[in-house]
Amino acid sequence: MKKVVISGRSMPAIGIGTWHMGDSNSLRKQEIEAIRTGIENGLQLIDTAEMYGNGKSELLVGEAIKPYNRDQLYIVDKVLPSNASHARLERSLDSSLKKVGVDYFDLYLYHWRGGVTLEETIFELNRMVLKGKIKAWGVSNFDVDDMEELLTVPHGKDCAANEDLYNIGNRGIDFDLIEWQRQHNIPLIAYSPVSQGDSLGKNLTTNEVIMEIAQNHGITPYQVLLAWAIRNPQTIAIPQTSNPKHMLDNVKAASVELTSEDLTLIDKEFPKPRKKKYLEML
Repeated sequence: MKKVVISGRSMPAIGIGTWHMGDSNSLRKQEIEAIRTGIENGLQLIDTAEMYGNGKSELLVGEAIKPYNRDQLYIVDKVLPSNASHARLERSLDSSLKKVGVDYFDLYLYHWRGGVTLEETIFELNRMVLKGKIKAWGVSNFDVDDMEELLTVPHGKDCAANEDLYNIGNRGIDFDLIEWQRQHNIPLIAYSPVSQGDSLGKNLTTNEVIMEIAQNHGITPYQVLLAWAIRNPQTIAIPQTSNPKHMLDNVKAASVELTSEDLTLIDKEFPKPRKKKYLEML
């Protein structure tokens, strides 16, 4: 199983995404089973945010993780830009901690840039580390220019990860950001690595090349997408699923090794960008 190191901790290169989870009472039992299936099969990173369902995702995660030792989990949460200030960040963090039912987060991300200065937000994130409420902090939806600016502010170099949209159909950050983060040893957390269940209009899982590669490996097209997303050793993908069987498929994707021929075929079908693109966000 491929591993990634984030904030000094080694973990499987597949995590558990929870965006769009927790909203439906009828799906709650199944969603909890899916999360627990991932944990019981070795996954450690669980990604949530105060924005997801206005806290409903956090509450779901809190219920799902109750049977497990806190130390075996790596929990990621995120603060909204509107709460990323001196006046509001700690209160927002405390609310999220209470919903998830833990004393600390392993990683706390600035969800995307807003009106608060980077200096103020990073100061507060670092203060939360010193208070023991988070083990590390990072950012989300940051491009190269954002990351370069981040490194100029006090404590900016303590950034433990950047979480961005990344999949075969949305690979704009392959132009420069992936390499920049590699050079600066900042891992990438890839959200929507299977293009939100292939619902973003790219028809990835029915593409002939993807289907042929899947057949050659005896896996599903979704597993091809995940294996591609984590082909670099500094990337962890966080697919979301409410289906326990699909969760098992996600776990197995962490052990899939695509060949150089596979990667060449994918690059030909879904070319790496040749010029800078605006950062894609969902």
